[in-house]
Amino acid sequence: MSGMLLCAEHIIPVTQPPIDDGAVLVRDGRIVEIGGAQRMKARYPEEEVRDFGRSAIMPGFVDCHTHLEYTALRGIVHDVPYAEWLAHEHAKADRLTHDDRYDSALLGGMEMLAGGVTTVADFTSTGASREAVRDLGLRSVIYRSVGVPEKAKVDSAMKAAVEDIQDWRGDSDPALTRIGVAPKALHACHPTVFKRVNEVAAKLDTPVAMHMAGSYEEYRYIKNGSTPLSVRGIEGDDSLTDRPMWLPTGVTPVNYALNWGAFHSKDVLAVHCVHVDDQDIAKLKEYDVAVAVCTRCNAQLGMGLAPLQEFLKAGIRVGLGTDSPAATDTSDMFTEMRLATLIHRAVERSNFLTAQTMLELATIGGARALRMEDETGSLEPGKRADVIVVDLSGSRQTPLVDPVTAVVTGAAAADVLFTMVEGVVRYERGGTWNINVEPAEVAHRGIQIRGKLRD
Repeated sequence: MSGMLLCAEHIIPVTQPPIDDGAVLVRDGRIVEIGGAQRMKARYPEEEVRDFGRSAIMPGFVDCHTHLEYTALRGIVHDVPYAEWLAHEHAKADRLTHDDRYDSALLGGMEMLAGGVTTVADFTSTGASREAVRDLGLRSVIYRSVGVPEKAKVDSAMKAAVEDIQDWRGDSDPALTRIGVAPKALHACHPTVFKRVNEVAAKLDTPVAMHMAGSYEEYRYIKNGSTPLSVRGIEGDDSLTDRPMWLPTGVTPVNYALNWGAFHSKDVLAVHCVHVDDQDIAKLKEYDVAVAVCTRCNAQLGMGLAPLQEFLKAGIRVGLGTDSPAATDTSDMFTEMRLATLIHRAVERSNFLTAQTMLELATIGGARALRMEDETGSLEPGKRADVIVVDLSGSRQTPLVDPVTAVVTGAAAADVLFTMVEGVVRYERGGTWNINVEPAEVAHRGIQIRGKLRD
């Protein structure tokens, strides 16, 4: 079967130095070879050549944490801090039907493809986002969210989760989608859920992910038992007294989770990890827990700042997440990289983050965090062909000194020319889509959903 020879002024493999005037040969969904364009064209004269000129060919972004089903909620709950946002956002989300969530997730997934994201890790309790990524051809890890505050309901909640995981696996392409399990937020979960999640993960061989130490409110709630945080909205109840008063534990959220065995699975991803101390970081490393850092969301909702450089210094596997589109308003990994670079440089001056490190976090770092680094996250022969092309013809840095810096500090999602997942071209700039849905219909339904939520 013939393949495709992708050529450009710059190739950014990420795990190797950039190549000028290079080419990437793709065949049967895999990367076959990378090298100089002239030599590759001479060697493979029968291949279809796509020459993108003054552009950078690089691996697709790996978004380590999002909630695609909430895309339609953008800007509806705005300019409020985390605890207030969470309560109002849950109340709005409760009004979404399964079809609404599917259409909302399609909108978010299409934006990701158009912005160069080829792998996404998503939390869902309904499975609507899994249906969306299946129909878009996105590579994904879909975590089935599970958790109840009452001990008496844990058995039935876990049973339902296991049934969903098995059903979702049967309806997914295993080459593209892995199904995982995610206990709900610490304050919304009876602690015995963690042990049960470990049992499910071991039995079904699934990855585990969880929100961890994300906000000031959660930190104080777990440790001291007194904050404005409640589980409002999680059961569709706006009451402040919908569960017994939390008993203060006197420990950090990471320690609390450890006490209940939350990290005892072989593949665990902790999202946020903003409010952690040196001991917490040591424990995350000891249990080989990966971290999804969501700097933009944390800043937007006043949640704090994760000690990213400390994680890297400790050797923890770290990736970037755009988090809920209802909070961040765009699923844009370029903005995520740039803001994270600037904010962490400003605050953690002793460990200066480079553009190269940030690009790694958005690609191969995220792949390592999801234990997918053998398959995606960099341009290497044998890996799956998850490839994007970023237009640098309008870059203020022309002629370029370093394409990595140009991408991280100057490029935008609108500069993505071409997105390929598993060797299939899913998006080309100008509105050319190769997906199993009609883009105009998805956009129209998104407008209808937002109208309903605004009323």
